[in-house]
Amino acid sequence: MTDSYMYAALLLHGAGKPVNEDNLSSVVKAAGVDVDQVKVKALASALSEVNIDEALKNASAMAVAAPAAAAAAPAASTAKAEEKPKEDEKKEEEALAGLASLFG
Repeated sequence: MTDSYMYAALLLHGAGKPVNEDNLSSVVKAAGVDVDQVKVKALASALSEVNIDEALKNASAMAVAAPAAAAAAPAASTAKAEEKPKEDEKKEEEALAGLASLFG
């Protein structure tokens, strides 16, 4: 059911409406889902500091880059792959985890 709240936020954003508690509650209720005010309040609060356009742009860029990187990986030598600092991988994982917590 948590997905319903994220979809409501995306729908509101796409329609150019403010993503706030009242609007989120209205959309979730209109979808026939029982509204959990705690979830609505938490989501509205979390998204108040997020530039949704930028987050969507970054998410789609990651989705496009991931398959391209996977296709290029076999061409790289294993020695070069082992040289990649684990810190970079950790930063990428943290960025994806942060994005995932926002969008489902």
